[in-house]
Amino acid sequence: MMFRETGKPEYLAKAIALAEFCMSHPNMPEDKIPTWDYGIPAGECIPRDASAAAVMASALIEISQLAPDGKKFLDYARRQLLSPASPAYLAEAGANGGFILAHSTGHLPVNSEIDAPLFYADYYFLEVLLRYRAVAKGTKRIHFGTVK
Repeated sequence: MMFRETGKPEYLAKAIALAEFCMSHPNMPEDKIPTWDYGIPAGECIPRDASAAAVMASALIEISQLAPDGKKFLDYARRQLLSPASPAYLAEAGANGGFILAHSTGHLPVNSEIDAPLFYADYYFLEVLLRYRAVAKGTKRIHFGTVK
């Protein structure tokens, strides 16, 4: 977003580097729903964070529209988006306190919002669905509820 708004190439370079770090991290689970902390060794029981997957997929779609090799970011975002949209993470209607996504983690070190619904998880999940639909339909990109 910083690159889009400023045109400064260093912002795009940093976004691409961070995206590639997350996408290639050895602790990224197969279903692309990150654990709460990438730094905890694989194999330890770490809560998953559907909110992080929604934020990451949304950012990857943004990057896909700006990076020269954007297709790899869009492809990863699509694969990542399939998991929170699956029964494993999507709450049943009328359950989960009315939230859309289950299995998010707020702040593990203080044992706050562990494996819980989070309002920002739902926000970013809806945002990524809108972004993906806009890109799939050929709209240049969507952000903050406005098609540009």
